[in-house]
Amino acid sequence: MALFQASPISLSLAPSVGRPMRWGQIAIGAIAISALAFFALVVGQSQSIQWSEVPRYLVDPSILRGVLLTLELTAGAMVFGIVLGCLLALMATSHNLVLKAIAAGFVWWFRGVPLIVQIFFWFNIALFIPQVGMGSFTISINDLVTPALAGFLALGLHEAANMSEIIRGGLVSIDRGQRDAASALGLKPVQTLRAVVLPQAARLIVPPTGNQAIGMLKASAIVSVIGMQDLLTQAQAIYARNFLVIELLFVASIWYLAITSIASIGQHFLEQSLVPKGRSSAEKTRVRRPGR
Repeated sequence: MALFQASPISLSLAPSVGRPMRWGQIAIGAIAISALAFFALVVGQSQSIQWSEVPRYLVDPSILRGVLLTLELTAGAMVFGIVLGCLLALMATSHNLVLKAIAAGFVWWFRGVPLIVQIFFWFNIALFIPQVGMGSFTISINDLVTPALAGFLALGLHEAANMSEIIRGGLVSIDRGQRDAASALGLKPVQTLRAVVLPQAARLIVPPTGNQAIGMLKASAIVSVIGMQDLLTQAQAIYARNFLVIELLFVASIWYLAITSIASIGQHFLEQSLVPKGRSSAEKTRVRRPGR
């Protein structure tokens, strides 16, 4: 009888143990590896690419300044987007119809309009608002909205609309009964939000927020259309002088890949830290059971 007391996990894994690999899987894997090897060989043997220039430009001062600006722009826009997104999410989940309508309109506009259109909009805002001020005190919009500010506003507002929906989804996913229980214990709405709702919603909000940050890093390259001196713009400026187009694009790609890889690792550990320790231990025990 002991043979029939195996756990559900071990029973579900039993058919896969010792399963022979099918020839079709071997053939598909071999074709994929061959295609990748052929592509790498063609690229590596290209006589039109000066591979020796790639390492040199990876640490070029202009490229490093572009990397720094890209990181600053990404971090600033993400912080701005998260803060404003939190406010919009609270407005969207409130009982005030005016606040709900404002939040819905903001999300509708800034999520629906393509990011490149928003960048051009803020960059050219002086065409219909040439100056702001009262009386004799006026400020020219051209002096106020620089390419850096235009890029920041476009990225930040676009991200705020996306983060608003992510945070709102996390908040509404928490069962209403927990709010009622907290209220019965005498907690105020702000205390309930801080002590009960947010700790649980964070596990649902953090993963897509990490993905948004990585997406923001890549989307920041679009500010090159308005001449902002980010990583891609610096690479373009260099290859406009020496005509090493592919080499400089490889340099920019390597930096983007390095930064996104580091960000992905950080996101992984952040997500792991939000998993309750008891649940994590139980999951590990269940996973190890078939192989004991």
